Amino acid sequence: MFDHLTLILSITLLIFLSAFFSSSETALTAASDARMRQLARNGSKNAKLVEKLRSNREELIGAILIGNNAVNVLASAVATSAAITLVGDNGVFIATLVMTILLILFAEVLPKTYAFNHANQYALLVATPIRFVVLLFSPLSIALRWMVIIFLGSAREQQEDREEELRGMIELHSDNADSEQREKKAMLSSVLDLSELTVDEIMTHRGSVSMVNVSDKPEDIVSFVLNSPHTRLPIYSGKPENIIGVLHVKDLLRSLQNSNPETLEEFDVAKIASPTYFIPETTLLASQLQAFRTRREHFAIVVDEYGDFRGIVTLEDIIEEIVGDIDDEHDEELAGCTAQADGSYVVDGNVTIRDLNRILDLTLPDDDASTVAGLLLYETRTIPLPGQEFKIHGMRFRVVHRENNQINSLRIWTKQKNTSTKKSSSSVTE
Repeated sequence: MFDHLTLILSITLLIFLSAFFSSSETALTAASDARMRQLARNGSKNAKLVEKLRSNREELIGAILIGNNAVNVLASAVATSAAITLVGDNGVFIATLVMTILLILFAEVLPKTYAFNHANQYALLVATPIRFVVLLFSPLSIALRWMVIIFLGSAREQQEDREEELRGMIELHSDNADSEQREKKAMLSSVLDLSELTVDEIMTHRGSVSMVNVSDKPEDIVSFVLNSPHTRLPIYSGKPENIIGVLHVKDLLRSLQNSNPETLEEFDVAKIASPTYFIPETTLLASQLQAFRTRREHFAIVVDEYGDFRGIVTLEDIIEEIVGDIDDEHDEELAGCTAQADGSYVVDGNVTIRDLNRILDLTLPDDDASTVAGLLLYETRTIPLPGQEFKIHGMRFRVVHRENNQINSLRIWTKQKNTSTKKSSSSVTE
């Protein structure tokens, strides 16, 4: 009787240990990183221990698997030995059937389900005993890990895989979401895009940049700056490519306040201009955002590989890539885009595709062109004449005005019935 009771208690203890290892593995891998980080910052020692254990997942999982398999094998061996003693050779089959049911139900399904549903709390509870298990089995775990590396090689998670996982999680949590949640999803996705987009994709092209000629009369410069919706303006000398500084409206007003109105003709705008900050057009937005913060700058001049002036980019431009357009009382809804009575839009050729997509909720591709005119040139492989029409990506484009080889404005019908998404090279003259 005593032997039977000892046998039952031994098997029960081993199943309990197996359940402990199984549930600990589930809890420690399913616990929220953000929750553990917050608790650790608030002084939770167990949360700090969980973070430490998860920092070396291979060692953690290896130690738990060693312990779990050891108690499972031992429990099955004890049960098989006892069954053979009691019923003979048939005990092997009986012990296998009974232990399989017991281990699956009480050592796998139930404990793992509970641990998954209470991952954060359970991870904090088991952190200390699991830390002891990891220390106990660390020599064997290290040896096994080296054997795995020898046979299978080292498999390290790539940064791209992590980014795709983040994007997948964002998409998953935004399914069937309301407008507020969709807005959050767009912002989170935009943050990831900062490491892929370059400044030339969001910059204001040189043709659309308001600039100050240092040779203009002081009163003309003051009038131009005060009538401009911008607070920072590049200053050029001779030709627009020769940028010598950046004028801030506050600096201009402060200088005018301290100067004598009678000597306004001697006013030199170049003396109050800030130094020019040049950046290459291939700079990633994430890097440029950090550079703006480090330099405490808000405005940069974009140049190409030859040093030629391409455009400007501001801190607000980058922030708008994350949160969407930031409008004030001086901003237009979209400069260069005017809605028409028939539902079409007259768009300047230098309007960027990204801005047009965002404002009109379109999906025009911007991989091969950054402006609307550039997209039309790329798709048609020609320089169309005024009045010519094309169907591109399911929309109707008509060239309204062209100056020399530059398309200045187009008319776009965003909704077309029974149109193919493939472009048509046929043209219609007004």
